[in-house]
Amino acid sequence: MLRSERSVWTLEDSIDELAELARAAGTNPVAQVTQRLNRPSPTYLGAGKLTELKEAIAEYEVDTAIFDDELTPSQQRSLEDTLKVKVIDRTALILDVFAQRARTREGQLQIELAQTEYLLPRLAGQWSHLERLGGGVGTRGPGETQIETDRRLVRSRLSRLKSEIERVRSQRDQQRRRRTRDAFTVSLVGYTNAGKSALFNRLTSGEVRSRNRLFETLDTTSRQLYLPSGTRAVVSDTVGFIHKLPPILVAAFRATLEEAHEADLLLHVVDVSSPYASEQAQVVEDVLADMGLAETPRILVLNKWDLVAESPDTGINELDSADLLPAGETPVFTSATEGWGMDRLREEIDELLFTFRVEAGTATVAN
Repeated sequence: MLRSERSVWTLEDSIDELAELARAAGTNPVAQVTQRLNRPSPTYLGAGKLTELKEAIAEYEVDTAIFDDELTPSQQRSLEDTLKVKVIDRTALILDVFAQRARTREGQLQIELAQTEYLLPRLAGQWSHLERLGGGVGTRGPGETQIETDRRLVRSRLSRLKSEIERVRSQRDQQRRRRTRDAFTVSLVGYTNAGKSALFNRLTSGEVRSRNRLFETLDTTSRQLYLPSGTRAVVSDTVGFIHKLPPILVAAFRATLEEAHEADLLLHVVDVSSPYASEQAQVVEDVLADMGLAETPRILVLNKWDLVAESPDTGINELDSADLLPAGETPVFTSATEGWGMDRLREEIDELLFTFRVEAGTATVAN
């Protein structure tokens, strides 16, 4: 497990990441307001900070205020009444980024499920949701209020989405069983934008889209990998994690994350060039533990090594990065863009999988 000597994930770190998420969603952050409170506030911010925020909104002609925690429905309504602009929280922002990135039918269904579950407790007074959900004049039952109608329609939509996702999941399970028959499975996990897709492409000669932005990959892709010993493995690229990952997203992406659940080996990919590398790695470890994967064998892969080292042979002790190293573990240093460390990584995967084959009594070499 990676740990840092620094305090874990400061307020400033979280706000900086929120700004990156906002840019990923296509907006332009222009001002930041922060406050530390000793107890939760019904208006999220104190009166003085709300005044400061109103002044910033007027000065920069802002039309949207984004908050770094998930707001309660009453907090959101109160803030919109006070600030007179659209108010969204971190969860809604992440959902918006996910909605832009999802390409497959499965990914789109999972995002719609999460968005609909997020919407349900926020329906009070929001009549416009009815039209988007397919309702309208003549759809209400006798005596129903507008909010009751909205909720009924949303729950019906949730039921249909869950049924469709289960059908997709069943098909996915069948495909996985065919794909992984007589092969070991390896899943890449890590913080968003750690370079998992680029590493996946280098390992497997795959063609997963790889760009330097948050949540570029939402849909799981799998490819075969033949290791130096001839052992066949199936490698899967999975959705990235993030600080304060909304629980509804973890639940919605259950089918996608099952690739990690079924894996014999995890490659935990860390962006070693990030000033928050240790904190990001800890977020991933925490999420994996919550998913019941704390004991799954893994290899720690410190990626983007070319951004901090002049050559692939530069040692960790030369870079003041000792806080990245878990006790008793030697990571693999890679650069997916430069191809550094790929042979070493394949050898490490091969060695671990060979150990599994010996333990299972099937230590043979495939031709």
